[in-house]
Amino acid sequence: MSDNALDNIRIVLVNTSHPGNIGAAARALKNMGLSRLVLVAPKEYPADRAVWRAASAVDLLDRALVVETLDEALADCGLVIGTSARERRIPWPLLTPRECGERVRAEAGKHQVALVFGREDRGLTNEELHKCHFHVHIPANPEYSSLNLAAAVQVICYEIRVSHLEAEAGKALHFDDWDMPPANQEALERFYTHLQETLEKMGFLEEDNPRQTVTRLRRLFGRIRMDQMELNILRGMLTSIQNYMYRTSRKLQAASRKQEGGEPQATSRKPQA
Repeated sequence: MSDNALDNIRIVLVNTSHPGNIGAAARALKNMGLSRLVLVAPKEYPADRAVWRAASAVDLLDRALVVETLDEALADCGLVIGTSARERRIPWPLLTPRECGERVRAEAGKHQVALVFGREDRGLTNEELHKCHFHVHIPANPEYSSLNLAAAVQVICYEIRVSHLEAEAGKALHFDDWDMPPANQEALERFYTHLQETLEKMGFLEEDNPRQTVTRLRRLFGRIRMDQMELNILRGMLTSIQNYMYRTSRKLQAASRKQEGGEPQATSRKPQA
């Protein structure tokens, strides 16, 4: 979906009571790369509270289209999707938010698309919902399913954006950028040998009976999937530990030889009462 296709998507708010929700909805649109806001007979608009809640999305409020009826808002649309939280006696084609995002992305390049959100207290009327090709339902907690208007707008706009980004990338959205390549298996095996040798010298492992400790350490580092730099840091730490143990051993040997050469050994004496 191109940026031009994104321009074919409009968010329609019907009879909104609180102007702050209009501003927050504008912010939600801009967060997700959408820009067209249509207001159907808002109770209070323009309003300072809308501007305050819009933050840096005031430009969307400046361009918002205000109309008197839903028919005016939808007249040139080839796809209309209405938000609904209610079960209906006559079932209507119902989409999840993810399915909604995918369908909007698929059709926005061909014609105008509208996503319709109802009043804060009672949503869209049956007559208004009948004007929609599909309904979309956000599966919120059934014990507290009432979503703030702007929050509902954010959820649907987010799914549209994810579908748009996945279509651009040609694959599922995943943030896999990393600054270093992963350590290869040969380097990992050298690390595991280095680690086991160091732990044995420290006395942490018994040389002839390491039990399952080494296996569990391999599982731990395998789960992390270290990169080359991380592996080099750990190898450096092991080398530093080994060097410290070597220097300490040399000092102890020198002190022992010095004492064996006849120098008096320090004795501890019990303090006099």
